[in-house]
Amino acid sequence: MTAPLTPHEPPFPPYPGGEPAPGDARGGRERFVRELGKGALIAVLVTLGGVALGLLWLWLSPRIPMVSDGQAVYLKDTEGEEAIGGDGTFVLISAGVGIVSALLVFWRCRTGGIAVVVGLAAGAALAAVVGWRIGVWLGPPTDIVAHAKQVGPKVVFDGPLELRAKSALVALPAAAMLAHLCLTSAFGPKEPAPEAPPAHWG
Repeated sequence: MTAPLTPHEPPFPPYPGGEPAPGDARGGRERFVRELGKGALIAVLVTLGGVALGLLWLWLSPRIPMVSDGQAVYLKDTEGEEAIGGDGTFVLISAGVGIVSALLVFWRCRTGGIAVVVGLAAGAALAAVVGWRIGVWLGPPTDIVAHAKQVGPKVVFDGPLELRAKSALVALPAAAMLAHLCLTSAFGPKEPAPEAPPAHWG
């Protein structure tokens, strides 16, 4: 005599931490692509701020007067601080552009996110390089010898616009990230406080 057959039991439900459902995986991929696109757009728009940086640097930076005696080129004022002033002007303008960029990014993307932060950081770094190169490109000629021969001896001319301390390129991304951090801490969405466990009375 044989035992009665037990009905086939259904399989156990999937463990919550196991493989995600196909719909969840597709939704996560779409969210990732959307966040990636938002970060790339922020990086491109912030990079365009480098054009304003370069034009302002070209306009506000002090000029370096130079003169030639027909044999060599010299600084007209050997004790002048115009060269250092050019770097300082670049740093101040970069800080202003970085703060404005952070304000605009926070205004449009108040919820924040890793894509917003990475896009702002990458765009600010590229904006600093773009502003530097635009200022040098639109400024006085970088070939000092050829420029001196063109204007003639004993004629004062402007030296090239140079960024002598390349560490000044860090000013824009540093100011942008610090300003965005302060704005997020002060005005960003706050996480709800965890609920206290119920008290057990003896």
